[in-house]
Amino acid sequence: MNWKAFGAMLARDAHVARRNIIQIMFQTFLQPLLFVFIFGRVMVGSGFMRPEYKSLLLPGIIAICMVFTGVWAVWTREIEDRLLAPIDISWIAIEKIIAGMIQALIAGLVVLPLAWIVLRPGVDIRIQAPLEFVAMMLLVALFSASGGLALGCSMNQQHVGLMFSMILTPMIFFGCTYYPWSALSVFPVLQKIVLLNPLVYASEGLRAALVPQAAHLSTVAILIALCFFDLLLLLLGLRQFEKKAIS
Repeated sequence: MNWKAFGAMLARDAHVARRNIIQIMFQTFLQPLLFVFIFGRVMVGSGFMRPEYKSLLLPGIIAICMVFTGVWAVWTREIEDRLLAPIDISWIAIEKIIAGMIQALIAGLVVLPLAWIVLRPGVDIRIQAPLEFVAMMLLVALFSASGGLALGCSMNQQHVGLMFSMILTPMIFFGCTYYPWSALSVFPVLQKIVLLNPLVYASEGLRAALVPQAAHLSTVAILIALCFFDLLLLLLGLRQFEKKAIS
């Protein structure tokens, strides 16, 4: 493994991210913070929603930010220049995933205090198990980056709009981001179907780590599901990247 080439590609991705920092900030934080303000401040402040909703909303917003950031960081328009690097094709894909994970983690760690400031007072965040919080953040970041690689190498660039309307938007609305999984108990069939959505486990995992006093899926079940989806998307992404590189 040529670690020098690997590090150079990471440094290049970091440089590109710094150069496009304003665009990345708007793509990452604008929409989630608007949701935070409307649902967390306006709806709660008007009495349409209970004050406890603020704490339930925050983890889902973090999950959305991390997923969007990871997907966009890995979604690449061209890979030909990277294929010239003196490194195995698989490691090029792994570098893209690591770069996406780093950006997703930064987005999650930045939006946490920003959203807390917008929502306060009344946000009851408790990180009682720091290791659990770190594990959830890493697994969610890997999910977003691996998913971005799988999508980016499976769809043409002209289908970006289709990706949002047919894949990401339904994932978000049925991913327990704006509500806990237990809220779907009045729709038992739907409650079981959404368990096929990996974003459910990302949202519920962060909810379990940040708002442990609220109802959420079993932590063990969340960890198992996230590991499964991460491995599945990672293998799919590596396979699709190699196919795209060869073609």
